[in-house]
Amino acid sequence: MYHSWSRRWPCEAGHARHGERVVTEVRTWNHPGMAADTASPVTEACPIVEVLDHVAGKWAIGILVTAARGPVRFTELEREVEGISRRMLTLTLRRLERDGLLIRTVHPTVPPRVEYTLTDIARELHQTLVGLTAWAEKHRGTIAAARQAYDTRGD
Repeated sequence: MYHSWSRRWPCEAGHARHGERVVTEVRTWNHPGMAADTASPVTEACPIVEVLDHVAGKWAIGILVTAARGPVRFTELEREVEGISRRMLTLTLRRLERDGLLIRTVHPTVPPRVEYTLTDIARELHQTLVGLTAWAEKHRGTIAAARQAYDTRGD
């Protein structure tokens, strides 16, 4: 018989404000004889999940791809990232800047001109995103066919 236990793990969550910690509950199934405090892969991956949550969202990807072309202004991002609201753009820009992926430069003009540029680690990430989007483009027909087959099989 398998035993279920759960434990609450403190984890920095992408949705927490600066300085807050969110507790994540992880449920692990142990076979009799396994140590009860065996670490779950989910808890070990917590920091990785947080980073992926920040950089893999549709808004972050759109911003990073647009900013990869060179310094970009808020209004350019607003036009280029289809469907994003001003509030979501602001929040995502702040999060990406906090994560060290964007540099925000305020030029002392009237009105102030603000530009966003990628950091070195964001340029490295951009190369990964280019590979991922190429993969998605290459396999989108196969994925669409698999979805259709799944939807029509009637399970």
